[in-house]
Amino acid sequence: MNSAEQNQLQAAEQVSPSTPSENHSSQSLRYSVAEAMQRYFADLDGQETRDLYDLVMAEVEPPLLSAAMNYTRQNQSKTAELLGLNRGTLRKKLKQYNLL
Repeated sequence: MNSAEQNQLQAAEQVSPSTPSENHSSQSLRYSVAEAMQRYFADLDGQETRDLYDLVMAEVEPPLLSAAMNYTRQNQSKTAELLGLNRGTLRKKLKQYNLL
């Protein structure tokens, strides 16, 4: 892992709320992601990696979309609002991951 990757990981590990209203669940999610990334880099054992952002998004986005759709009882308008997405963007992502 190069120093830039180490700096990014250290920044992700800092679990301080950015606003007073940020709740425990958000901190827990941030911590879980930081832990998962630590394990990922440890498992690389010095091997090179590329396109990490795309890899992470491809792993995280489908369960996020699925959970949000379940939470809103499959209501795409409510899911789009919940996620802060345009409804068309949500539909595109749902199709991309075969969730529609």
